[in-house]
Amino acid sequence: MTLIKSISGIRGTIGGDPEDGLNPLAIVKFVAAYATLIRKTTTATTNKIVVGRDARMSGPMVKQIVLGTLTGMGFDVVDIDLATTPTTEFAVAREKACGGIILTASHNPKQWNALKLLNEKGEFLNAEEGQQVLDLAASENFVFADVDHLGKVIPDTTYMQKHIESVLNLDLVDSELIKAAGFRIAIDCVNSVGGMVLPELLYALGVKEIFKLHCAPHGNFSYNPEPLPEHLTEISELMKQAKADVGFVVDPDVDRLAIICENGEMFGEEYTLVAVSDYVLSNTPGNTVSNLSSSRALRDVTHSYGCDYTAAAVGEVNVVAKMKEMNAVIGGEGNGGIIYPASHYGRDALVGIALFLTHLAKKKMKVSELRASYPPYCISKQKVELTPEIDVDAILEKVKEKFAAYDITDIDGVKIDFPDQWVHLRKSNTEPIIRIYSEAPTMEQAAALGGELIEIIHQMCN
Repeated sequence: MTLIKSISGIRGTIGGDPEDGLNPLAIVKFVAAYATLIRKTTTATTNKIVVGRDARMSGPMVKQIVLGTLTGMGFDVVDIDLATTPTTEFAVAREKACGGIILTASHNPKQWNALKLLNEKGEFLNAEEGQQVLDLAASENFVFADVDHLGKVIPDTTYMQKHIESVLNLDLVDSELIKAAGFRIAIDCVNSVGGMVLPELLYALGVKEIFKLHCAPHGNFSYNPEPLPEHLTEISELMKQAKADVGFVVDPDVDRLAIICENGEMFGEEYTLVAVSDYVLSNTPGNTVSNLSSSRALRDVTHSYGCDYTAAAVGEVNVVAKMKEMNAVIGGEGNGGIIYPASHYGRDALVGIALFLTHLAKKKMKVSELRASYPPYCISKQKVELTPEIDVDAILEKVKEKFAAYDITDIDGVKIDFPDQWVHLRKSNTEPIIRIYSEAPTMEQAAALGGELIEIIHQMCN
């Protein structure tokens, strides 16, 4: 069993001893700590906290414990039940709630679950707030409400439709144009909440022909639910059989979007953000932001519109903070995460689908042709495993010194920008590993660049 406590929340495998796994005792302690922080810091006056969950099998059990703990802490809980992560974020803002908890382990397999913690804006807690929750949980410095001040549960299952309506109302979403295009669309929703919301969204956008894979939201995932090419062979085959124009794949909580071309080939998760940003920038020029490990293609497209691109540290909360600082019109992460401030500050596959389809309808080209219109880059992901006694920070400092002649960014590990490629080194927070991301015009070049850094690190360790 595994239990990982971090500033971004708590996640683990279901079951195990009190300190070994995501079990009821761990859930109560962490939720009580979160409620204590919210009580101390919120400016909202509703006394509400929103709770939503993905469809994984442990969801009903985890939800009952979370609801009981929050009401035991004196909060009223708006229970939106099965909902995407962006829907829960949207609901927090709509309810003017004090915060929100999303019960999802995102792309992790079915034995995992997690608590993702939101502030009153429906955005993830920052590092300082996350650390306070960890400290409160460790010290058990929280007090439950007495019988006269217990909270109540308020069921509300209307937020899926409200979220869809908000997407349809975005200025850059043209449902009439999408309807006129007559798209045939395949979807794979990995047996989670996407299977409930994606068909409804597409029908609302005027799509009449939808070919569905794994849309029953029972949470017994048919494959590893991270939307990577090696896991998406079924929809790739379906695209060709159904003669579909485009395919969409989401992870269990629907904050990541992968796109499949009409020929069954991957559009590339990195290029989800690139394509949507291209469309947004063509209508509303402005700044863009992605994280340090995301493709340089977004920078290139942004510069083509005469606008500025900025890189943020890895992590949605960091990207959002940088987007606000730069007043970005679009941003996100290279894992298929679209953050569109005109909707809300959170990764949202529903927004991504609606904007992409409008873009495709306006371009009047095949998805593969659209993909070919963007700068060609390939990303390699590798890692170096080190012994526990090796000082990883010292190794990264040496790498920085060795490549000092190049453009170095060190807000999150070390990123070295070369004229036609880059490499980003980040240390793991949980094990003696350096993760190495490298990008170049071809996969061979990207892998070779990563391999070169691996060899240099090994030499430094000897």
